[in-house]
This record gives sequence, structure tokens and C-alpha cells, in this order.
Amino acid sequence: MNILLELKHLKLLSLPTRPVICKGLLVVIALILLRAILSPFFAINSSEKEEFYESTAPDLLTGIRRDKFVEVPQIIWGLNNQKIAFARACLTARFLNRSLLMPSLSASLFYKEVDLLQPISFDKVFDFNKFNARCHGFVRLARYSEVSNRSEPFKLQKGSGRRWTVERDLDQLQQFIGGKADDSEVIEIVGKHPFLWPDHWPVKDYAKIFDCLVLVPEIETEVVKVISKIREAGQRARHEAGISHSKQRRDGSTNLPVPYVAVHMRIEKDWMIHCKKWEQRSNLHEICSNKEEIIHKVSQITDLRRPVVVYLAVADSLLEDNSITSGWRVGMVAYEKKKLGVTDIYDRQPYLIKSAIDFEVCSRADVFVGNSFSTFSNLVVLSRTERLYNLGKASSCGENIGLSSYAYNVMGDDGGPQRWMTDMSDTNLQRLSYGTNNVSCH
Repeated sequence: MNILLELKHLKLLSLPTRPVICKGLLVVIALILLRAILSPFFAINSSEKEEFYESTAPDLLTGIRRDKFVEVPQIIWGLNNQKIAFARACLTARFLNRSLLMPSLSASLFYKEVDLLQPISFDKVFDFNKFNARCHGFVRLARYSEVSNRSEPFKLQKGSGRRWTVERDLDQLQQFIGGKADDSEVIEIVGKHPFLWPDHWPVKDYAKIFDCLVLVPEIETEVVKVISKIREAGQRARHEAGISHSKQRRDGSTNLPVPYVAVHMRIEKDWMIHCKKWEQRSNLHEICSNKEEIIHKVSQITDLRRPVVVYLAVADSLLEDNSITSGWRVGMVAYEKKKLGVTDIYDRQPYLIKSAIDFEVCSRADVFVGNSFSTFSNLVVLSRTERLYNLGKASSCGENIGLSSYAYNVMGDDGGPQRWMTDMSDTNLQRLSYGTNNVSCH
């Protein structure tokens, strides 16, 4: 009897503590489950996290398949033609709901001697994991190690020439959705020069893919070195002029980076011959610009306080005029690679890497001035326009809003160069690939 009374007494005492015990137990279980989920990430470094994410995250947003692939030939010609061709290959693979096998780019530049082209793997220039992370759910790159080789590739012949129209190209792709090619693990694109594929992808899709292209750390380091040299030159120019650049940041610190202007100066011999013929054929007169015309137009820009450094992005090996840094107006201090002291950075790199460095230097400039008939200039402006759109700015008209771009070959309303933003509503890349003098600030 006493034992029963004691048990009853203990039971009554424990009743109020039951909710507390249950809650505590639930907390412990939740912590154990959370640790089990997160522990793989705590065990790897940041670069490995990207690989973990890339290899395990499912494609939730699209039907991009991981077991079906598109293969393309080596991509050739200039950096920006290669970027366009790469984007077209990505968009073709996306259209077919397949991953694109990582292509080879071309480190050297040969227009006819294709057998002399020096291949370079995509991931030696651009970060493979960051590309897939940034473009996740839109397009996907795959490595050849992912292919099981259980079946022979299906060869898809891409046409070229005037008879291979945009309509024919799109019709061909549509035929292979759900057709016999769909059974093959790999669809191999066969044809001459992928960059000549007819274009039926909107500009905004290109912009998205270009935004996913991040340079590998080794090349990014070189870009930072060049930009640092430019800003140091600007600091010296302001010091010599007795002008302080100490401005206050939002966090209270001072010494904002000294701004600079980047000019893509197309005055090389091969370009001048090409553009003069272009003007004659097209009956246009706003394609070519000589050194004096470029200097005059750039001097009309009032976006930045002077003195200001003007970095001249030019193909030095094809340049016949060695005086490009002279003749500039007071307050505009011009530098090219030799005067800036960065020739060693460029000389040890193949053509493609040199172009990639210059592209980023121009893209990150406070003000960019280029030629609207140059593919390089067009893609720089596209990159800058995409950044402005991401900031909620769809126009650069009127007052300076930062990241302003100009076309020096087109005269603006004020007599200076025309303000320039890419038309993101274009349904194809025609104007960016081949140029136009119909540019505006929105």
C-alpha cells in the first residue's frame, strides 16, 4: 500500500514537467537533424562547396537533362566572336533540353590556318563551377567524364551560307526535339564555324550567359593589377595638379578609387582598311574614326572631374601610330600598356587571355568609349547595360548615373560622342555582331 501511495505521489509530481521534457526532446532532435544536413558543408572549403552544389543540386527550374549532351567543334576567331559562339552553343543545348559538353576555345588567332589554332580548355579561361552556379536553371555545362559512351553520337549537320536562313536553322532544331536524335546520349554538332549559325536568340538571353562568365582566379589577378596601375596613374595626376581625391564613403572611410576612362581605340591598320571598305559598301560615314577625331570626341565628355586617366585599349602589335598617347586635351592623361608599365603582364599571355584582360579593364571603367561597329565594344556596352538594368536603371540619358558608355564614331546632340546603351529588347544579336550607328542612351 505504501509503495502504491509513493508511486501515485511521484506520478502527480511529474505531471507538470512533462511538457518541458517533451519540448527539450524536440529541440535536441531538431539540432541533430540540422547538423546532419549541414555537416557536409562544414567539412569542405568554399571552392569545394561549389563543386558539391554543382554535382548534387537538381535542376528544378527547367528540363535541362544531365544524362543528355550537345557537343560542338572547337570555337575559333576573336575573343568576343568566341563568346558569342559559346553562348549560341549554350542556347542550342538549352533548346534541346541538354547539357553542353565543355568546349575548347582558341588561344591563338588565325583566320585561315585552322590547323595552326592553339586550343585552350574553357575552364582555363572561365570558372566552370561559377558558370554553372550563376546560370543554374538556365543552361548547364558538363564535363566529358559525365558521358557514359553507351551509344554513338548523333551527328547534326549545321548549314552555312546565305541559303541557310534563320528559319531553316530553327526548323532543323525543332525536328530533333523528341525525334530519333533524342535517343542518343550525345548530339554532335557538325559544320563550319559555329559562330556563323543563324541567330534566333534574344539579346537578353545572351546577356544572361555572358554574365555567368567569370574569369579564373589567375587571370582575374592580372586584371586587378592592370586596373590598380591605371588608378595609381590617376592618383599621381591628381597629386601633381594639387587636387585631393579624398572623398567620404558611406561607412565613414575615405579614399575612394580614382576613376578612369577606357577607350577602345580602333585605329589599327587592318581595321582602317576594313572599315573604309565597309563605309563604301554600306554608304555609311560613321564607322571609321582616326586618332584626332577620337581625341576630339572623348574630350567633350564631362562625366568625370579632370585631370583623369584615359586608358587606351588597342591591339599594339597591329598599331602603326606610336603617338597615340600624345595630342590629348589638358586634363586628360592618356596611357597605353607600355607607358603604364604592364606590357610584361600581357606579353606572357596568349592572344585570348590578353583580350580577356582588356575586356574586363574596359567593362569595369567608370566611363567607356568605343566604336559601335566593333564586336568588342558592343559586348563591353552589353555587359555595362546589364549591370545598369540590375541596378534598376534603364536609361543613361541626362545626368551622369555611373557606368556611362559612349560611341565615338557617332556624333551626339551636343557635338560629342553619342551616349550608348544596348537595346535589351532586340530579338537577335544582329546589331551587336555586325554593328550599327543607330545607338542611343536607353
